[in-house]
Amino acid sequence: MAAAAVSEAWPELELAERQRRRELLLTGPALEERVRAAGGRLPPRLFTLSLLHYLEVSGCGSLREPGPGLAQGLPQLQSLVLRRNALGPGLSPELGPLPALRVLDLSGNALEALPPGQGLGPAEPPGLPQLQSLNLSGNRLRELPADLARCAPRLQTLNLTGNCLDAFPAELFRPGALPLLSELAAADNCLRELSPDIAHLASLKTLDLSNNQLSEIPPELADCPKLKEVNFRGNKLKDRRLEKMVGSCQTKSILDYLRAGGRGCCRGKGKADPEREESRRKRKERKKREGGEGEEEEVDEASRLLLRVLHVSENPAPLVVTASPEVRDVRPYIVGAVVRGMDLQTGNALKRFLTSQMKLHEDLCEKRTAATIATHDLSAVRGPLLYTARPPQDLKIVPLGRKEVKAKDLVRQLQLEAEEHRKQRKRQTVSGLHRYLHLLDGKEQYPCLLDADGDVISFPPVTNSEKTKIKKTTSALFLEVTSATSLQICKDVMDALVLKMAEINKYTLGNKEEGSVSDTEADATPGRLSDPGTDSSAEKDRSAPLVVEQVRVVDEEGHLKVVYPSKTDLDIAASHVTVLR
Repeated sequence: MAAAAVSEAWPELELAERQRRRELLLTGPALEERVRAAGGRLPPRLFTLSLLHYLEVSGCGSLREPGPGLAQGLPQLQSLVLRRNALGPGLSPELGPLPALRVLDLSGNALEALPPGQGLGPAEPPGLPQLQSLNLSGNRLRELPADLARCAPRLQTLNLTGNCLDAFPAELFRPGALPLLSELAAADNCLRELSPDIAHLASLKTLDLSNNQLSEIPPELADCPKLKEVNFRGNKLKDRRLEKMVGSCQTKSILDYLRAGGRGCCRGKGKADPEREESRRKRKERKKREGGEGEEEEVDEASRLLLRVLHVSENPAPLVVTASPEVRDVRPYIVGAVVRGMDLQTGNALKRFLTSQMKLHEDLCEKRTAATIATHDLSAVRGPLLYTARPPQDLKIVPLGRKEVKAKDLVRQLQLEAEEHRKQRKRQTVSGLHRYLHLLDGKEQYPCLLDADGDVISFPPVTNSEKTKIKKTTSALFLEVTSATSLQICKDVMDALVLKMAEINKYTLGNKEEGSVSDTEADATPGRLSDPGTDSSAEKDRSAPLVVEQVRVVDEEGHLKVVYPSKTDLDIAASHVTVLR
């Protein structure tokens, strides 16, 4: 009787166990009552689903603690999303050890502290050895655990926005503590001081400490070798000139001013310490040698991958995406870019492009659980675009290879097809789009991207539209990457996609010139590309860079949310790649 009652109360668990699912999402109004009946915890049966890679439990005001057994029962878990619940004031018992976990989202809860035994996991050995992204925003944290860096030594993104922090633990900035940390966001806290030791964050690219109580910015911040973007707005700085600069100047100007000791103009009127400048120059040269960049001169110019970034200010008609508030609780992060100059007509270039996108979905996007890519023929895209969310019964799309259908009916069709496929193959897993349907479980609204005609051109993470389908004749593309967990993963995926496109284009043009493409393939779709044997500009085409146009994402009032590629993006440390900005 007890087992039957559990199955009746938690049918999702029974289904996940029967289908041997690797992903599970629990949300919606019915979840509140069931968690409350379970004492504010998740049911123990959940922690017997040992195959889970992705688990999300969100929007449950009665969930106060995960409950015992998570670490022991889910050793393969890679993404854990527990946002907008009521977790707090601590985590009892602590979450780790979770040896495979890469993404942890605890945003929008009531956490006040994460002390040993009630935190993220043990420090020795590291409880979260593979963790890359940690989101603790929107809590009530007064302090961070001192052993955070030892618990998660491979952390790349740390979001602490909207807490009550007045200082960072000294251990966070000790040399070598977080060698991979590239994004640190701690806006809207009570921070009073920033340690000079922040210079030890060797991979830091983006730092957001806006709306705090900082009175000074340490000059050592300029020693962060990869820092490209800072935000100190909303702090009352003693240096009035610097306070003015952080509200209007670019990051480079701010760092130059700090490097000069806060004296004189950042354009060169002030003089920095000559010994310090010489030391910095030698350090950069040493890093180049160690990283193999000293061999750059040996790289054949003809074999370089060239990418040219077209800034919004240089573009007479830049594409803009408006993100509406409705998408905030569904799939909040989106990054876009326009790429021109692709040759998908020659040979099997289109096939290689689509295959590379599929591989990115499997690997870097973690089977679309971390992020999802959509690619469009730019000639069929009418801007401006709107990124929003709609109820499943109101969202209509013409999916790739299908007729127009409502989203709720499309999901139902795919579920039926998945079940039929499973019966035919007598297998417990399915392939294709069906693997991503669980990401929509319990969602009252579905994310979508609309063009200026009001047509849905993308329905992440499931499909995009036949209207903007990539063809062999496509040379200009609009790319989008969306995520429910992190803006940085969107940028990382976009970096990888653009680089792969440059590699494919270089290979295609090189083979085209050498005549290695069959006539059948080359003539499959008549178009603007001429015969390589008679094209006098072949060599010029071969070395021509792909053009990557910046795309801005703004809110409904027109305020900038993100632009890609920014100065921190496409920061590719490879001798065969040149990015022209």
